Amino acid sequence: MHRPPLPDHPFLARDAARFGLTPKALRLAVQQGQVRRVFTGVVVRADAPDSTLLRAQAAGLVMNEHSVLCDRTAAWIHGIDVFRHAELDTVPSLETFVFRGHDPTDRRDCHGGTRDLVPEDWAVIGGVRVTTPPRTAVDLACKLRRREALAALDACAREFQITRPELNRLLRRYRRRRGVVQARELVQLVDPRSESRPESWTRLEIHDHNLPLPQPQFWIRIDGVPTYRLDLAYPHVRVAVEYDGEEFHTGPEQRAHDQERREWLRQHGWYVIVLTKRSFSDDALRSWTTELRHVLTERGANVPK
Repeated sequence: MHRPPLPDHPFLARDAARFGLTPKALRLAVQQGQVRRVFTGVVVRADAPDSTLLRAQAAGLVMNEHSVLCDRTAAWIHGIDVFRHAELDTVPSLETFVFRGHDPTDRRDCHGGTRDLVPEDWAVIGGVRVTTPPRTAVDLACKLRRREALAALDACAREFQITRPELNRLLRRYRRRRGVVQARELVQLVDPRSESRPESWTRLEIHDHNLPLPQPQFWIRIDGVPTYRLDLAYPHVRVAVEYDGEEFHTGPEQRAHDQERREWLRQHGWYVIVLTKRSFSDDALRSWTTELRHVLTERGANVPK
């Protein structure tokens, strides 16, 4: 029997029979990588390109008609990944909130409640309401832990050209909301030049240890040509803080390039502190922030006591 082709848009797993798939055949298709799960009970053909529209369409299949996608789900729809690494092994739950006067969804794969939202707080994507990037950024600044909250703010500012004054204006409506004190503090640290979560974490730790903030993504010019870009730099005293992530810094070619680059920097008077994912434990934090304080002071930077 000829099986109809699977659609290139998300569909409910319970509707798989329309495409000639029994529950057993659907499970096998997922195991073999022919179909992928988007949410609990929602699947899509594996070769369907991931996109903002596809993610929104998938969410629309399981959410309440009075709901708005918020928080981490809204960030995910907008292409900002704020899920913790350990959560990536499972299908994420939807974070949705309903307007006052409506009952929250009772689906086990949807988390949320009731939230005060006005029309300018959301946009319609793929037929579903999603909080706008600025609203999403401020909600996450209230809700996430400090490191992840600043990383989300930086990412939203970078991808959607959101300014600090825009975020501050939105924060005026958050009076007495849980997490607003944290959000007010972190919004003042937003910098769209940060290009990764660890760079945002590093800036936050430098701030929390009462050290002057470095300049993100600083270019060193050789004969007027931008040649070496530093993650975080204090150019006037030639101090750099670099983060080596496993994704881009573990291959032999990249390691050799990093070594050559940092040797050039040291030969030209730069002091380079290199961080990795292990640099954020309590002991490691004390070590490199103490080192940074010492070298900044030694080189004449204005370091608070």
